[in-house]
Amino acid sequence: MGHVLLAYQVPLRTTQDERVYTAQACGRERDDGTWEGWLEFVPDDGSAVVPTQRETTQPNLVDLEYWATGLTPVYLEGALERALTPPPAVAAPRSAPKGPAPESVLNPFSVYAKGEGLLRRQLGALSPRHLRAIVRAYDLAGASDLDLEAMIAPELIALIVLAVRSRLAA
Repeated sequence: MGHVLLAYQVPLRTTQDERVYTAQACGRERDDGTWEGWLEFVPDDGSAVVPTQRETTQPNLVDLEYWATGLTPVYLEGALERALTPPPAVAAPRSAPKGPAPESVLNPFSVYAKGEGLLRRQLGALSPRHLRAIVRAYDLAGASDLDLEAMIAPELIALIVLAVRSRLAA
């Protein structure tokens, strides 16, 4: 169960039906000890609260609270719009793996779909051991004779990003 971290003072008005919402940042600790955060929009007319999907994952509660303090009214407006109008379902590329590999800490294809910069940041937080596991789990080195054990983190990140980008472009 989550709890409210911060309630924002700026009321948000939708363009569709002119409803007014108050935004609040919420969070909860995950099983792995990290914290996830999302937003909830409380309508002024007493109807159901509108939550977003997870907006962030942080290593601890202090960092999650810091994230919540940095959200701007523009970000909140966009999050409200996303929450009220979910994106249409998009079919996964045929060449992308169908499910997460058990030994991989993240699916680079799903993160890349949210932006290459986000993928690079998330990969940058991982150890070379985890990066190698991602390369192996999603067969990102192909039939090449690369020595993954000799590669350092920046090289592994570049390999992952380039392989994901080229596979999705195919």
